[in-house]
Amino acid sequence: MSLSRSWRAEAQSRAAMQHEHTVVTRRLIQTATLIALMSAVGGCALGPDYERPVIDDPQAYRQPTRAGDSIANLSWWQQYQDPQMRALIELALAENNDLAIAVARIEEARARYGFVRADQFPRIDGAAGATRGNQAGAFIPGIGVQEQYVLAGGVSWEVDLFGKLRRSSEAARAELLATEEARRAVTITLIADVASAYLLLRDLDTRYEISQRTLKTRQDSTALVTARFDMGTVALIDVNQAQIEEADAAVQVAALERTVIQTENLINVLVGRNPGQILRQRNTKLRLAPPNVPAGLPSELLERRPDVRQAEQQLAAQTARIGIAEAMRWPSLNLTASLGLASTDLSDLLDSDAKIWDISGNLFAPIFNSGQNKRRVEVEKARTEQLLNAYEQTVLQAFREVEDALTGIRTLHNEARAREGQVAAARSAATLSRARYDGGVTSYLEVLESERSLFRAELAESSVRREQLVSVVSLYKALGGGWTQDLVPIASMQPAGGVQTGP
Repeated sequence: MSLSRSWRAEAQSRAAMQHEHTVVTRRLIQTATLIALMSAVGGCALGPDYERPVIDDPQAYRQPTRAGDSIANLSWWQQYQDPQMRALIELALAENNDLAIAVARIEEARARYGFVRADQFPRIDGAAGATRGNQAGAFIPGIGVQEQYVLAGGVSWEVDLFGKLRRSSEAARAELLATEEARRAVTITLIADVASAYLLLRDLDTRYEISQRTLKTRQDSTALVTARFDMGTVALIDVNQAQIEEADAAVQVAALERTVIQTENLINVLVGRNPGQILRQRNTKLRLAPPNVPAGLPSELLERRPDVRQAEQQLAAQTARIGIAEAMRWPSLNLTASLGLASTDLSDLLDSDAKIWDISGNLFAPIFNSGQNKRRVEVEKARTEQLLNAYEQTVLQAFREVEDALTGIRTLHNEARAREGQVAAARSAATLSRARYDGGVTSYLEVLESERSLFRAELAESSVRREQLVSVVSLYKALGGGWTQDLVPIASMQPAGGVQTGP
């Protein structure tokens, strides 16, 4: 009889446990159904969806361009036939600190996007605890020391009823894309800066050579005039004028040497190295860029320029923030559920009778806050208007820079040809003036003026040739061009035959 009662009690206990399990399962199914319904309700997101602003882009550029693929898609650097410049650009892409910062910002934005997007999904947490004490002894005499052990897991989820969380993810994703475009902008600017600085260095080498040659010529001239003065055939003023022109050439040599060193230091910083000499070819002219280069269509600029694309992504992120502000004016729903074990005895913690669970939902709705939520929406709309104007201004600036670069290429080609003719005429005039002076036909002042004109013309010719070369780099930058991977190895930076250092 005792055995029968024991069996019956055990059966009743199992039935009670089964009933409790059924109840818990039913509640969990109801909760899951409620979550699904809330997800369906939250299928719409408040606020405007982003659309690219309509831009009145020109059908063609003002300056004539050659038909064909844009120079931004071509190996424009090969026009210069200088592998040293390409090697410096490659080194800058690998070592430049500003570029490394831009890459790190991308990683930061990617992590932030993942962090924000995680709010759209349920969160599962676990907890375990143990307590021992007699806090209830003051109210329940004789209760003694109590112990409690808990092992539980919980699920919490904010139902995205009005798209607040989805708009937050949209904004974070657009910010990530904006940082990627910012990195591309830094890359293009870095390549253009290295190429321009290197071309400036080559120009300085040429002007330094011209100044040294002119200084040597004027030193010889000063010595000759001084000898003639000693013989009494010329006046002292001729000696003084020769000394003035010699000093002027010496000043140019010193100034150019200083600028050469400073430019080398600049290039070293761009490539991530300590100040030092830059290896480069000397006494060779870089090939001039063609006067007419392909620029592509203006409509391609919106898809290619990284600063334009960055401004657009920033506008898209700000547009999504309007939806966030709109959603904050409406109720928010948080669902939580927990399941675990609790016991006053550690040895009984894993017992089936120790189960604990709960399911809850919390609805929060703003009712009155003196218009604060409405003003928040107005703030985001005003910020969006600012970024819209900034985007349009960036587009206009992009078109202007392309037009300026195309104009520079065309006009600098004509200017370079004029400078070449000027140098030839100045050189002829200097030779004739020296012959006339030696023959006693003219004064030394004519010789000085002719040689001074030749010196200025040679320096100006070198400068305009450099500007013509840089104009192609400026066009590449204005078009938002890329950089291919078929670069020369870093080994080309090592000394080789025909390579010399600075002055």
